[in-house]
Amino acid sequence: MADVPYSKMFTTGCGAPLKIRAGHFASNHAHLNYYIDVTTLKTRSNEAHEIANALTRMYLNGMVIDTIVCMEGTEVIGAFLSEELTKSGFLNTNAHKTIYVVAPENNYNSQLIFRDNLIPEITGKNVMILMAMVSTGKTLNKAMECVQYYGGKLAGVSALFSELEDYEGEPILAVFGKKDLPDYGHWDYRSCPLCQAGKKLDALVNAYGYQTL
Repeated sequence: MADVPYSKMFTTGCGAPLKIRAGHFASNHAHLNYYIDVTTLKTRSNEAHEIANALTRMYLNGMVIDTIVCMEGTEVIGAFLSEELTKSGFLNTNAHKTIYVVAPENNYNSQLIFRDNLIPEITGKNVMILMAMVSTGKTLNKAMECVQYYGGKLAGVSALFSELEDYEGEPILAVFGKKDLPDYGHWDYRSCPLCQAGKKLDALVNAYGYQTL
């Protein structure tokens, strides 16, 4: 996998590139024809800050955001995003006039949970969910159910890359999307055209990285 070439893709309004590799990949939910590498977008400070700036420009002034729930290792972006939203005058109801940045845990049943000390930062708060990737929407659905379970009010959904423009009627504000990679696709393994063509899997992938087969 390390020898497979990747290309850099740019989009309007963002100076940080998205790295992509064409091939045959399997996630927990689907087979994919691209591996989208968001590693440096999440871990390199200048790229993470650029993503945060791009997302901030997508939001409407007057939105109320108390808490950012960071999924799939997006905490660095979430921190920059909270800073940019605060500087840009976005509203929140928190006593210290700042935005909380938190991440849920997975319990032994693979359910998303918040520990007791973090629950007050969700309950009754206007919560923005920040995703690395949205393709099938199943991980996003878990995050939305988690926020709802703990009494949070969904203020919006943001992502680095999203194949979907909305999920369950909730718009997804994404820096990169199908407009940038129109032939991106995912399929159930039983109907995967790459499998049907006899192409072997290159790697197992998720929003954190890949494991070569």
